[in-house]
Amino acid sequence: MNEKFDVTGMTCSACSSRVEKCVSKLEGVEEVSVNLLTNSMQVKYKEGEIDENAIISAVEKAGYGANLHQGAQPKKASVKVDAVEDAMHSMRYRLIVSFIFLIPLFYISMGHMMGLPIPSFLSGMENAIAYAFTQFLLCLPILYVNRKYYQVGFKTLFHGAPNMDSLIAIGSAAAMIYGIVAIYGIGYGLGVHDMALVERFHMDLYFESAATILTLITLGKYLEAKSKGKTSEAISKLMDLAPQTALVWRDGQEREIAVEEVVIGDTVIVKPGAKVPVDGVILEGFTALDEAAITGESIPVEKGVGDSVVGATMNKSGSIRFRATRVGNDTTLAKIIQLVEDASASKAPIAKLADKIAGIFVPVVILIAIAASAYWLIQGQSIEFALSIGISVLVISCPCALGLATPVAIMVGTGKGAENGILIKSGEALETAHAIQCVVMDKTGTITEGKPQVTDVITLNASRNELLELALALEKPSEHPLAEAIVAYSEKAGFSAASVEHFKAVFGKGVEADFNGRHYLAGNQRMMNEAGIDCSDLLNQLDQLADQGKTPLLFADTKQVLGILAVADVVKPTSREAIQRFQKQGIDVVMLTGDNKRTAEAIRSQLNINTVIAEVLPQDKEKVISDLQAKGQKVAMIGDGINDAPALARADVGIAIGAGTDVAIESADIVLMRSDLLDAVTALRLSKAVIRNIKENLFWAFFYNSVGIPLAAGLFYTAFNLKLNPMFGAAAMSLSSVCVVSNALRLKFFKTDHTAAELKPADENKQQGENKMKTIKIEGMMCMHCVNHVEKALNGIEGVHAKVDLEKQQAVVTLDHEVSDETLKAAVAEAGYEVVSID
Repeated sequence: MNEKFDVTGMTCSACSSRVEKCVSKLEGVEEVSVNLLTNSMQVKYKEGEIDENAIISAVEKAGYGANLHQGAQPKKASVKVDAVEDAMHSMRYRLIVSFIFLIPLFYISMGHMMGLPIPSFLSGMENAIAYAFTQFLLCLPILYVNRKYYQVGFKTLFHGAPNMDSLIAIGSAAAMIYGIVAIYGIGYGLGVHDMALVERFHMDLYFESAATILTLITLGKYLEAKSKGKTSEAISKLMDLAPQTALVWRDGQEREIAVEEVVIGDTVIVKPGAKVPVDGVILEGFTALDEAAITGESIPVEKGVGDSVVGATMNKSGSIRFRATRVGNDTTLAKIIQLVEDASASKAPIAKLADKIAGIFVPVVILIAIAASAYWLIQGQSIEFALSIGISVLVISCPCALGLATPVAIMVGTGKGAENGILIKSGEALETAHAIQCVVMDKTGTITEGKPQVTDVITLNASRNELLELALALEKPSEHPLAEAIVAYSEKAGFSAASVEHFKAVFGKGVEADFNGRHYLAGNQRMMNEAGIDCSDLLNQLDQLADQGKTPLLFADTKQVLGILAVADVVKPTSREAIQRFQKQGIDVVMLTGDNKRTAEAIRSQLNINTVIAEVLPQDKEKVISDLQAKGQKVAMIGDGINDAPALARADVGIAIGAGTDVAIESADIVLMRSDLLDAVTALRLSKAVIRNIKENLFWAFFYNSVGIPLAAGLFYTAFNLKLNPMFGAAAMSLSSVCVVSNALRLKFFKTDHTAAELKPADENKQQGENKMKTIKIEGMMCMHCVNHVEKALNGIEGVHAKVDLEKQQAVVTLDHEVSDETLKAAVAEAGYEVVSID
C-alpha cells in the first residue's frame, strides 16, 4: 500500500528528518519519504500490519500534524484552496505587526547612539526603568504574533528532536529573559543608589535583539514562502487548465453541467474556442485541437471521427461531439498533475546526505552554543558577551537552506519538464538520468514513424500514372500494412480506386486480380518467379532497395514487370539530430529491432548509429539491457511503453516515447508526451541542469554554515576582534534560505533547443528517393480535353509526373527533382489556363 500524507508544523530539514525517522520505525512500514517543500509524506506500508491512523498518530507524537492527502485532481476555482497563499497571508500579517512595533523599539533602544532625540521621560539614568520597561512592552506584540516559533520550538525540544524553531525560540527567549533580569537589576541599582550597576544594565537590555531576530526570521520565511509559490507554478497552471463546465447531450437536449458530473459514456459537445473537458473519442465532426498544454506541441493537430481527444486541449475550429472515456482522476490531465506532484514530493538520492546531516545538526548547534558561551565566560568575558555569542550561534545555524537545497530544484525541474511535455516520475529518476552512459532505442515507432510509407516509384513498362492507378486498384481490397501505404500514397496523388475482379491474396507473396479485362500481379520476387515473369534484369535494383531498408513490390501483367513501388518505415525527421546530440554528449547509442539484419543495417548506416542489435524478440530486450548494465554502464531505454515494458522497467531510466498509454506511465520513469526523440535529449539535459543546481545549493548551504558558525562562536574575535551581532546572524540565516530558493528558480529559464533541428530543410531528413509533391489549383478547365492539355503540358517538363482532376480543378504533381513554381505556372499558361495557387 502506498499512501500520501499532508504534514503540518515542519519548518526545517530537522523536522522532516524527525518525522521520517519516527514513521520508519513503525512495524509494517517499508519506505518513508518526507518532503519539506511540499509539506508531504509518501509512505509505503504492508496493509494489514498497520493503517493510516497509526501513521498519523506517530507523526502527532513526534510533535507535528498529519492527514491523508486528498489528491491532485483539477478542482473548481470556487473551492480551490491555496495553502501557499494562506501561509503567505499569515506571514504578511505577522511581518506588518512586527515592523510596526520594531521601528519604535529600535528608535528608543538605538536612537541616542546615533544622536537622535528620545522623549525626556525615557532619557537619563533616573528614567532607566521606564526606558527598559517601554522596550519590554513594545516587544510583547512581536513575541505574540510570532508565538508559533515558541510553540513548535519548545514542543519539539521537549520531544528530544529540536528543530529550526527550537534554535530561534531558545535564542530569542534567552535575550528576553536577560532583558527582564536587566529590568530587575536596574530597579535594584536605583534602590541602592548604585548608578554604575544601573548604567551597565541600561546598555545591555537585548530586547531589540529578541524582536529583531523574530522579525528578520519572519521576513526570511515570508520571502521563502513567496519563492516556494513560484516553484509550484507549473502544478497550479496545470490545475487551471481544466474547464469548470462541460456541454453534454442528455435527454435529447444540450445541458451545461459541472465537469465533475460528466460520466463515462456521456456524449460531450465542444464548440470552436472551447476547451475539451474530459478525455474521449470523436463521434461527429472535424476540427483542429491545440494540444500545447498537454504535449508542448505548438502546432494544432487535426482530428476527425474515431480520433481520441484529451481534456484541457483547446478546440480551434470545428464543432465536435465525442464519447467520454475517461473522467475525474482518470483523465490524462489529472494523471499528469499527479505525476508532477509525486515527482516534486519525492527525494533524489543526493538529498539523503542533507537529511542525515540535518537530523543531528540542531542538537550539535545547541551544544556548540552552550560550549561557546561557557568558553568565553571562563575566559573572563561578561555574561552579556557570552550570551551574545550563544544567541548568534543559535540563530545563524538554522538548517533551512540545507532542507530546501534539493526539493526546490526538483520541483522547478519537474515543473519545467511538464511544460515541455516531459513527465519525470521521481527525484531518483531525475538524478539518475544525468549519469546515463548508454541509450538503447527501439526502432519501430521510436526512431521510425512506426507505419510504412511509399518511398520510391520506379516505372519500367508503364507510365507513372498507369502504375499508380493499377497499384491503387490492386491493393485497395487488401488489408496488408504495405497495401495501406500504397493506397494512401496513390489517393494523395489524386487517383481514385477502380474496381477489380477475381481478387486473390496469396499469403507471403502478394495479390492478383483482373483489371480492365487483363490479369495483373502485385507482390515480391518469389511471386513473379512462380508466375514465370523474368526479373533477372532487376536483381541489382531490388538488392539496392533492400540494402536501404525498403521493401520492393513488383507490379506486372502476365508477361512483364510494369514497375516497382518501394515501401519502408521511414525515419522520423528529428531522429538523426537526436542521435547526433546523444553522441556529442559522449553517450553510446544502441538500436534494438526485431527486423532482419539487412533492414537494421540500412537504418544504422543512414543514422550513423554505433551499435545495432537486430532480430530481437520483445521478451529478449530486457536481457540486452541487463547485459549492458553488467558491463558497468548506466543505461536508459527509450521505447513505446507497450511491448518494451520489461526493458523499460529493467533500465536505470526507462523513457516512454509517444505516451499517453497506461502501460507507458506505469513502466517508464520518464514519459514523453510527443513522439520525438529530441525530447529524450532534452530530458537528459534537464536532469543535468537540475543536479548541477542541487549541488550548487548544497555547496552554498554547507559553505554558509561552515563559515557562519565559527564566526558566531567568536573564533575570530581574539585575532581580528570580529564578533557577530545576533541581529546580523538572524538576517544572514534568512538570506541563506532565500538565496537557495532563488538559485533553484533559475531553472525556470531552462529552454529546449529543438529549433535548430526543426528549421532544417525537410528534404534533409527524408528517405533517399522519396519524391516531392505539389498541388496546383487551376482555373479555366471545362472538359476532359482541357485535362489532357494540362497533363501533357506538365508531364512535358523533365522530372514532373502530373495527374489532373477536373472536378477539383487541380493538378497533383510529383517531382523527381526540384522544379520551380514559375516553370510549372508557365507550362499551364502555355496550355491556355491560369494557375491560382501552388501548395
